[in-house]
Amino acid sequence: QLQLVESGGGLVQPGGSLRLSCAASGSTLDYYAIGWFRQAPGKEREGGSCISANGLSTNDADSVKGRFTVSRGNAENTVHLQMNSLKPEDPAVYYCAAVLTYGSGRYFLTSHEYNYWGQGTQVTVSS
Repeated sequence: QLQLVESGGGLVQPGGSLRLSCAASGSTLDYYAIGWFRQAPGKEREGGSCISANGLSTNDADSVKGRFTVSRGNAENTVHLQMNSLKPEDPAVYYCAAVLTYGSGRYFLTSHEYNYWGQGTQVTVSS
């Protein structure tokens, strides 16, 4: 059974950067597409960034495009989300999620496609 654990959240000033990590156990992430989602209090969960199982394709929501970068750290069985130029509207609980795609190039930015979820890590942006 695949299990995901996020880390790297915290408090950062506007314009600052954070690097989130999603570490997997129970299976290799080589066969899974990974998505990063976020949910702020009182708001719907929204997709941020995703990466295909083969690492060749990524996609970002307009709200984070050009600021967030998702990447695979295959040797560590981990996926990272580099978040730069953080804005006051970025604070939320950030979740990583996985769906088995057998190593294909498919990727998804919609939460209902994913069936494995981490517990989330809090990101706060404040001066």
